[in-house]
Amino acid sequence: MGRLHGIGPVGDGPSGDLIDLPSPTHVEHVMGTAVLFDIRDPFFPQSALDEAVALLHYVENTFSVFKQDSEISRIARGDLSIDDADPRVHDVLATCEELRRKTAGAFDHCPESGLDPSGYVKGWAVESAAGILTDAGIASFSISAGGDIVARGAPPGSEAWRVGIRDRLDADATLGTVDLRDGAIATSGRYERGDHIWGADDRDEELASVSIVGPDLGIADALATAVFAAGLGSIAWLGDYPDYDLIAVTSDRRVLRSPAAPWLGQSSEH
Repeated sequence: MGRLHGIGPVGDGPSGDLIDLPSPTHVEHVMGTAVLFDIRDPFFPQSALDEAVALLHYVENTFSVFKQDSEISRIARGDLSIDDADPRVHDVLATCEELRRKTAGAFDHCPESGLDPSGYVKGWAVESAAGILTDAGIASFSISAGGDIVARGAPPGSEAWRVGIRDRLDADATLGTVDLRDGAIATSGRYERGDHIWGADDRDEELASVSIVGPDLGIADALATAVFAAGLGSIAWLGDYPDYDLIAVTSDRRVLRSPAAPWLGQSSEH
């Protein structure tokens, strides 16, 4: 049985079976995590995979708050204006500002520590990498980055990619699974990255993780971050995102979900 990190593919078998993944097509260590490309098309252009990997490194070099010469760090210091930055930086920050406004500040790319769009950027980067593969004609693949997943098509012989929600009290077990096809799932919580959510404090200690399922991994990533930070009692704004569904796991293993969430649960659902 393979170790699951937060949320990840657990094979293509029936619900509840934990099956080791085949060796991924490519693993790239970038953006502080391992990004796994699992391409199931029998033939595909290597140049598309190379371009997708190059994009992820561009994102790290441009948006990392840990690199002093990144454009985000230079903007934060006042050394670079947004108008003079890469156009994609302007677009990302504009999207982050819209998310901050629509989530009533639960998603915040400008915390007290300074400019930090990380809660959106990783998902956006992986979604953009998936777009490169799709544009190259690749039909069946998944990309997993630190537990956040974007999937297209399905593995041969299956109707969807099977994704497991990890049990925070048992690293080798799942509480249930989600079938994912042509969509994305992002999770925020206290798994492999620890307490990384701005604003998450003791008022929501009962939440172990929040997962968002939807069409775009960047938006799903930001919404999962926002819900975990705000708590379940303060997320009326989630109704403004009708294409995104919520799956929350509490510290006592209860699963709370929106009605349309594609949940194949193995435990009690509420």
